[in-house]
Amino acid sequence: MSKVMSLSEAISKFVENGDSISLGGFTTNRKPYAAVHEILRQGQKDFVVYAGPAGGDWDMLIGEGRVKAYINCYTANSGYTNVSRRFRKKIEDGSLIFEDYSQDAIMLMLHAASLGLPYLPVRLMLGSDVADKWGITKEVRETIEKLPNDKLVEVENPFKPGEKVLALPVPELDTAIIHVQKASPDGTCSIEGDEFHDIDIAIAAKKCIVTCEELVTDEEIRLDPSKNSIPGFCVNAVVHAPHGAHPSQVYNYYDYDKEYYINYDKVSKTDEDFKAFLDEWVYGTKTHEEYLEKLGVNRLLKYKNVPGYGYATKVK
Repeated sequence: MSKVMSLSEAISKFVENGDSISLGGFTTNRKPYAAVHEILRQGQKDFVVYAGPAGGDWDMLIGEGRVKAYINCYTANSGYTNVSRRFRKKIEDGSLIFEDYSQDAIMLMLHAASLGLPYLPVRLMLGSDVADKWGITKEVRETIEKLPNDKLVEVENPFKPGEKVLALPVPELDTAIIHVQKASPDGTCSIEGDEFHDIDIAIAAKKCIVTCEELVTDEEIRLDPSKNSIPGFCVNAVVHAPHGAHPSQVYNYYDYDKEYYINYDKVSKTDEDFKAFLDEWVYGTKTHEEYLEKLGVNRLLKYKNVPGYGYATKVK
């Protein structure tokens, strides 16, 4: 059965207000920006977010007030903004409900979600402020249904009496959105290069939307099963969206857009410039295709992959 649909249809059907949600990719790498733009256009909000290593994707959604609670390890457009500016502003003015875990912890939490574990025992963070200081109090947690009541619980290792470990909560994801290099109509996906946490969230989530650079036949994607990363039964919607990760990079297809990240770093400093940027580049384009037309073919070609390198060779 074909799961191919338009981006508008996929977001409308599978992204709901209040979802516990995670996006694939890593800071400036294979982030599903086309889907983020469509969420902004459609207006879904009140997300409980398990972000992993995030960038401008979640920074935009935070800046537009779409996030109810944010669980994260860091948020930055690496190399251009040390800490994403809309995220930082919300933290500084106290308007974002936020919890911080170490990167290794949150990635393991998402992996545990894919395994269906009830909780995750780790030694990570023991004795550190990341464990001892909570960003979201127990009282606030109890008011948000999709948040665990505790950040973590210190327990005794049942196999080594006297040894302490931290029991971390396992995310219960409603929705995952990822961008891949190739997908087929039945939802089978091929990810080239680093897979990050994308496979974990695709397996763990109740609903999974995939945007792809290339839409190939079911027969084509099965020719070399060793190259496939996500089975079709994990995926609910497949959207053909070339350059759907722009401005981030997609291994073997294109590099990150340096001009975009430099500009976003500037415009995200103030509320007024941020709103103007979204009005021009998100709300001012009705579809992903209009967004690409606005960027222009010459700009897209500038960051095209050079065969043998995986990315462009003149991006600095």
